[in-house]
Amino acid sequence: MKDKQVKEVMIPLSDYATVSEEETLVNAIKELQQSRNNTQLNHKHRAVLVYGKDNQITGKLSIRCILKALEPKYRQFEHPESIGNIGLSRFGFNNDFLKSLLDNFNLWDETLEELVKKASKLKVKNVMYTPSSGEYVDENAPISEAVHQFILGCHQSLLVLKEDKVVGIIRLPDIFDLVCEILV
Repeated sequence: MKDKQVKEVMIPLSDYATVSEEETLVNAIKELQQSRNNTQLNHKHRAVLVYGKDNQITGKLSIRCILKALEPKYRQFEHPESIGNIGLSRFGFNNDFLKSLLDNFNLWDETLEELVKKASKLKVKNVMYTPSSGEYVDENAPISEAVHQFILGCHQSLLVLKEDKVVGIIRLPDIFDLVCEILV
């Protein structure tokens, strides 16, 4: 049996929530919440795709991006080359150390309500995640190539390209559903 192609499993861009990078975080959150409520998919969306002035996809705004944006002091942990986007616990730091960061950097020293109100005014372009080159896969690629990228890149989703233009997204749970179909 021949491997399915990525385009057979992906969610087309037309079926995925999108927002402008100029939009406010509050409007992006509303869009994501609406898509989570309205989706007929097995797995609810955990991100919205972000488009720029030329209507091309420039990034993703995930639930993680939103939560990180609530506490602006997390920017102190970012590396200029995005190494800071990798969780610190992956480097062997224990919970005691991670908890000490709360006190040492005065993280979350305001109420969640106060932080949410402040963050809601942020622009999506200042909060979104810009995918690396390893987070794109061609629509005609075999599923095995996408799985390879998921595993080696530790990604939750990949943007699907047709002639250098994003036409959809393929998510890790979509691949898992395919594995389950094969097993059953």
